[in-house]
Amino acid sequence: MYTPIESSIVDEAIDKLKITDFGRATIREVVAIAKEIEEKSGVEFIHMEMGVPGLPPSKIGVEAEIQALQNGIASIYPIIDGLPELKRESSRFIKAFIDLDISPECCVPVVGSMQGTFTSFLVAGQCSPTKDTILFIDPGFPVQKQQIAVMGYHYESFDVYNYRGEKLEAKLESYFKKGNIAAVIYSNPNNPAWFCLTEDELKMIGRLSTRYDVIVLEDLAYFAMDFRKDLGTPFKPPFQATVGRYTDNYLLLISGSKIFSYAGQRIAVVAMSDQLYHRKYDGLTARYGGGTFGSVFIHRALYAISSGTSHSAQYALAAMFQAAVDGNFHFLNEVKEYERRAHKLKDIFLNNGFEIVYDRDRDEPVADGFYFTIRYPGMTGGELMRALIPYGVSAISLLTTGSKQEGLRACVSFIKDNQYALLETRLKQFNKAFPNGKSI
Repeated sequence: MYTPIESSIVDEAIDKLKITDFGRATIREVVAIAKEIEEKSGVEFIHMEMGVPGLPPSKIGVEAEIQALQNGIASIYPIIDGLPELKRESSRFIKAFIDLDISPECCVPVVGSMQGTFTSFLVAGQCSPTKDTILFIDPGFPVQKQQIAVMGYHYESFDVYNYRGEKLEAKLESYFKKGNIAAVIYSNPNNPAWFCLTEDELKMIGRLSTRYDVIVLEDLAYFAMDFRKDLGTPFKPPFQATVGRYTDNYLLLISGSKIFSYAGQRIAVVAMSDQLYHRKYDGLTARYGGGTFGSVFIHRALYAISSGTSHSAQYALAAMFQAAVDGNFHFLNEVKEYERRAHKLKDIFLNNGFEIVYDRDRDEPVADGFYFTIRYPGMTGGELMRALIPYGVSAISLLTTGSKQEGLRACVSFIKDNQYALLETRLKQFNKAFPNGKSI
């Protein structure tokens, strides 16, 4: 069977990392394997494994950060609760594009959403001695479960594939009523499936979180990137969907990584409701001797973890938020490139025997965006991932995202214009090699 890459090179690269179950390989492991094979074989890879922005960073942010550094702020420790300008502009951005009122005080800069989720998990799990478990509405970002493991907390999860609409409420309540769930987390739009929870579903989550006193972490890493709707006009509907309309027990994680292509500077904001920020919990009082959720989050947890967020990056994010709210920076127009790429890539896969796994968003087709999911008849996700490597195509198994479906997550960010034809050629070869979806 002909493949663009010799099987011996592939075998050697995989064996080097001692991966016994390739379907459980982490994102970084797949990246390392693909890069080594690429270097040794000289064959160009089509990288679809890593969710890294594939567009230039916002010039507005870069210029603001350079100016701040030239003004000497690198020698000054940042204020632990955040640059006042960034807190103000975060509040305005949330009002303009989500239509929520959150005070600047409650908008806290963090070293990327990764630090935001880690700190949120940490504090949420300390609020009550009877609540030590985080619930994941999967599929989701694999590293967030690693964060739970690092903390020594417990987690539970379920694949939402068969629990959309009214079924979601009953499924959630089956977990919440146990009394051990401290917080629940999901991404919207979803990483990796790119479906979007609707206002009705978010209302269910909000209602249950209030009833059972569960904190909701809403990961908005791909903020407003549901390109089926025009969510990019400040202060005008439609707005980004959010659980914040239906409960006070929420934190929003808003990152500059994807919407502004500013991933390298590790900058994001955790915005919590005013009510949650000022709420006192017995567990936090017992551990820290007092304080509210917000003050413990900032002055105990964040201070211990990083002693603040990069000063210059805060100036960058503040400038980008301000320009977006003032109508001078139409950030969604730039990232719509991902929609174009996804549409073309999906067509290529579908034309060569593949199927979309998470293909429906309740009553309509799932949107085109940063990610999509694929499967091939007769193959598990791990088998498909392994079978595509000799064809110079790399992606990650859905298994690692908490999904119960067989298939892969494909990211569009690294795709180059010359690679559409290359992918078409390779998938035609793949389809000939596995005409009946026969497993390797």
